[in-house]
Amino acid sequence: MTPKIDRFLAEKNPLTPCLVLDLDVVQANYERLKSALPLADIYYAVKANPAPEIIETLNGIGSYFDAASTYEIDSCIDLGVAPEKISYGSTIKKASEIERAFQCGVRLFAFDSLEELEKLARHAPGSKVYCRLQASDKGAEWPLSKKFGCDIGMAKDLLIKSRELKLEPYGVSFHVGSQQRDAKQWEVAIMKAAMVFTDLRDAGIELKMINLGGGFPAQYRDEIPEFAEYADTISKALTDAFANNIPHVIVEPGRMIAAEAGLIQTEVVLVSKKSYDDPVRWVYLDVGMFSGMTETLDESIKYPIRTEHDGEPEGPVVIAGPTCDGIDVLYENAGFTLPESLQTGDRIQILSTGAYTVSYSSVGFNGFPPLKAYYI
Repeated sequence: MTPKIDRFLAEKNPLTPCLVLDLDVVQANYERLKSALPLADIYYAVKANPAPEIIETLNGIGSYFDAASTYEIDSCIDLGVAPEKISYGSTIKKASEIERAFQCGVRLFAFDSLEELEKLARHAPGSKVYCRLQASDKGAEWPLSKKFGCDIGMAKDLLIKSRELKLEPYGVSFHVGSQQRDAKQWEVAIMKAAMVFTDLRDAGIELKMINLGGGFPAQYRDEIPEFAEYADTISKALTDAFANNIPHVIVEPGRMIAAEAGLIQTEVVLVSKKSYDDPVRWVYLDVGMFSGMTETLDESIKYPIRTEHDGEPEGPVVIAGPTCDGIDVLYENAGFTLPESLQTGDRIQILSTGAYTVSYSSVGFNGFPPLKAYYI
């Protein structure tokens, strides 16, 4: 919550549910990261929140961009982003999507398999390519390790193969999981990446880039370490692994840049109980799993909640969305409590929801429109 958002809600009284995001916080978060990791180029993960206002703000202060699809690439270019400032970071791309990105001027592509590498050779000839390594996501609240990446032995072979295919073997990447609370996971992954650099050097290939991925946490309900701890751990690991020959460093933050910049204002639709003697109330909101709250799946991301009755006596609740789908329950086991005086029609704010909400919002499930958003 910022004074600007407070003022907007008071003056505009927008219909709920809606996201309100303060672009000044986006810029401040970018600058904080740039100051803490001055050696790194920041590639904003567009998927976190692809709003044109965010892309324009970040482009204006020198950001690069990590795109997960040609649609994101087109959006960035339409908003004035130079194609050489875009990395196509997905390792799962159609041949037509690779060709489209290449035609747009993108020359930096991720891969983690032989077939993907061969597609890149055919449809993005001569491009810089980097291989995504498997990394541990222990300590992350939103894991990503199983679907992407390959082991270091395969990475070595694939990068050598990329040279044979007349691509430029540029570097390696990894991702230690989203909302990663354990800074040591970057240290472990950097040391693993350094082994690939050594193996490739022995094969006559000098890799130039290490992509540390995203995963830097936002402040939700539980406390997180100070970002200086992450920056210090990463900087030390890079020095330990590469001494005075640190390669080009890339980071791909999304959540850290956008999450704390925004909140969702929502209305209480119903407060009920399942029996007369049940101590737990069910609080149904007009925002739910299908309108932006997807990261509450398995109660992984626990957002802070603010109400107009804060400070009054509270009791246990289950928090659910408005749709007819049984999966549309946000929190049942995470121990949330809300004021006993909360009632239908009250408005509450779900904080730190600037990332992975609008971009997850469905189009028309149960007829509800996508989550409305205001960027101020």
